[in-house]
Amino acid sequence: METTPEVLTVRAMPGGIRRSRRWPDEVKARLVAETLRPGVSVNEVARRAGVKANHLSSWRTLAREGKLILPAPEDDVEFSTLVVREPAPVTAGHLAVRPEISVGNVTIRLEDGASADRIAAVVRALMASA
Repeated sequence: METTPEVLTVRAMPGGIRRSRRWPDEVKARLVAETLRPGVSVNEVARRAGVKANHLSSWRTLAREGKLILPAPEDDVEFSTLVVREPAPVTAGHLAVRPEISVGNVTIRLEDGASADRIAAVVRALMASA
């Protein structure tokens, strides 16, 4: 079983001793990354690591805001949800096609009729920033 490093600080406070745990950013990032895998819940990862689930949820928020950098994925392949909907109505003689790219909780909506080159450029930019 893998151990999870943490820092335990003890401070004398009025009314008694206060103990608080501090988790290194690398550990926070690794635990957040585990919660993003398909079929894994925040509560499951928190319980296994001995972390409060609400702390892990707040670390996920930090990651979404770009304040916590996640490790590179272990797999070379990542999957995204594909949602197929009815096509938009035809207006002025052309079909409205508005591509969306979803990665995790982020959805990027491209302009109407975005070209394959434009979509590829957005995907490359996403991959470079990950």
